[in-house]
Amino acid sequence: MMTKGQTDTAPTQAEASHVLSVDAMGGDEGPATVVAGLSAFLSKTPRARAILHGPASVLQPMLTKHDIADRVTVHDASDVVKMADKPSHVLRHGKTTSMWSAIEAVRNGQAAVCISCGNTGALMAMSMLRLRKAEGVNRPAIACLWPSRNPSGFNVMLDAGADIRADQDDLLTYALMGASYARNGLGIERPRIGLLNVGTEEHKGRAELKVAHELIANAAAKGEFDYVGFIEGGDLPSDRVDVIVTDGFTGNVALKTGEGTATLISGLLREALMKSPMSMLAAFLARGSLKRLRKRIDPRRVNGGVFLGLNQTVIKSHGSADKTGVTAALLLAYRLAQNGFSDKLAARVASAASLAQDTSQESRVEDPSTKTGK
Repeated sequence: MMTKGQTDTAPTQAEASHVLSVDAMGGDEGPATVVAGLSAFLSKTPRARAILHGPASVLQPMLTKHDIADRVTVHDASDVVKMADKPSHVLRHGKTTSMWSAIEAVRNGQAAVCISCGNTGALMAMSMLRLRKAEGVNRPAIACLWPSRNPSGFNVMLDAGADIRADQDDLLTYALMGASYARNGLGIERPRIGLLNVGTEEHKGRAELKVAHELIANAAAKGEFDYVGFIEGGDLPSDRVDVIVTDGFTGNVALKTGEGTATLISGLLREALMKSPMSMLAAFLARGSLKRLRKRIDPRRVNGGVFLGLNQTVIKSHGSADKTGVTAALLLAYRLAQNGFSDKLAARVASAASLAQDTSQESRVEDPSTKTGK
C-alpha cells in the first residue's frame, strides 16, 4: 500500500542511486530511533532520498516532527517481523511486513539499497527469495567492517552471521567475495586475505579449514589477492590482513565479543578518569585525544553488515542500533550506492563464484583420493 501522492513509476537508475529503502520496524529501539537516524543522515547528504516502510499512521507524524517529510516517501506496511519469528514462517506469512516491503522496493528498482535493523535470519531468507543469490553462490555472507591499524582504518570480516555453516568451498567463495568488497568498497587494489583459525600452524584446525587453506592459496593469483594463510583472533584488528574469512558462527561470536569489549573499555576508562579531581583534570587536558580514541573504538560508527552473494545490496543494521548506529548504516549504504557497488559486485561475484568452482574442481582432480572414488 502506498501513501498519497505515490506512483508506480520507477525512477531511472541514476535517480534510484540516491534513494535508500529503509525498514522502519523490527529494531529494538523502535521506529522513532530509525527516523531520528534517517533525519541525521539526510542532513549530511543533500541529494539523498528515502523510502520508509512501516505503518503510515505511525511514521508520518515522526517525519513531520523531524521536518523530512518532503524527502521521504512512506510505503504503508501494517505488519512487523519480530526478532523471535522463524525465517520459514516469515517467508510464508511476511508479505505484508515492513521488511518485505523494503526488499521489494529494491527489487523493483525504486531504491538502490535496502537497510533493516530487523531479524537477521528473516532478512537473509527474504533477500535470497526476492533478490536471488548471485550465480554460483551457495551461501551468501554478511561482511562487516572491523576497526584496525590499516590505513583505511578497517578490516573486512565475513561471514558475520548469515549462516553458521560453511564448508571449504563456501570459505573459498567468501575469500573471493571479501576481496571484491575490499577492492570496491575500501579501494584496496590487492587485498590481503587471512583464514581465521585456532593457530597459524598448517596442521591446526578442522578438516574443512585445512582444505580451504589450500583452495584459497591456489586461487590467489587468479583472484588478484594475496593470501597470508591462517590467522588468529588477535589479528582481527591488525594491519597484517585486509579481509578475514571465517564461518558465520565464529564470525558472529567474534563480532559481538569485539563490540562488547570496546564498550567495556570505554566505560572503564570513563570511570577511571572521573574518579578523582586529578584524573578529571587529566581527562580535561587530554579531551581531544580521548575524543578521537572514543570515536575510533565506537562500534556504532561501523554499524552495518553488507550481504554479499546477492544480486542487489542489502545492509543489516544491529537490532540494538541507536540514532548514531542507524545513521552510520545509512551512510554506508549511500556510499555503496553512489559507487555503483551493487552492479560491480554482482559482476565480480559471478566471476568469483565461477573461479571458486574451478579451483575446487582442480583441487579435487589433483587429490589422489578422488581418482580412486574415495
